Amino acid sequence: MKKSNLDKTYWEERYLNNNVGWNIGYPSTPLKTYIDQLTDKTLKILIPGAGNSYEAEYLWQNGFKNIYVLDFVKQPLDNIKQRIPDFPSEQLLQLNFFDLDNTFDLILEQTFFCALTPSLRTNYVNKMHSLLAGNGKLVGLFFNFELTTSGPPFGGSLRVYNALFTESFNIKVLEKSINSIKERHDKELFFIFEKKTSWH
Repeated sequence: MKKSNLDKTYWEERYLNNNVGWNIGYPSTPLKTYIDQLTDKTLKILIPGAGNSYEAEYLWQNGFKNIYVLDFVKQPLDNIKQRIPDFPSEQLLQLNFFDLDNTFDLILEQTFFCALTPSLRTNYVNKMHSLLAGNGKLVGLFFNFELTTSGPPFGGSLRVYNALFTESFNIKVLEKSINSIKERHDKELFFIFEKKTSWH
């Protein structure tokens, strides 16, 4: 399917046909390691384009209750509700990421950016900036392989990501992930970006 057709129907069909190669069945190791060092359980956290979001489940099990999971197809949100029956329905957001109107202390990026049509990347940066509270952080993983027209997933490079985010975020960490899962070894960059409160 052409990248211009990455609409709701496209993703619904992928879930329907179980064509979910990004679904590893447990929290991504680099994100789990990051979560493990968080001490403030009151943080308001967003996981956009979350899919089955084992990271959300892991956070919930570890006492983080102010978690919001966003996807614009229903099935992955239903899957989360089945696995975590007491997860508040109002924190499962079925809508387009770009329509979200809220603010968060931390946003976790896991295979959402790489699923977007590359022409939306600047919009993604601007939206992430607007969704974060002052000094909020965007943390996660980007794929580190050549950007081609075949995707998703769509790749990129450290240089490309640095150029894309540096105007509106302080680049705290942007480096090759040292603890990626075997299938993604040498293909991921781990990052921590902090929102700039004044930018032009």
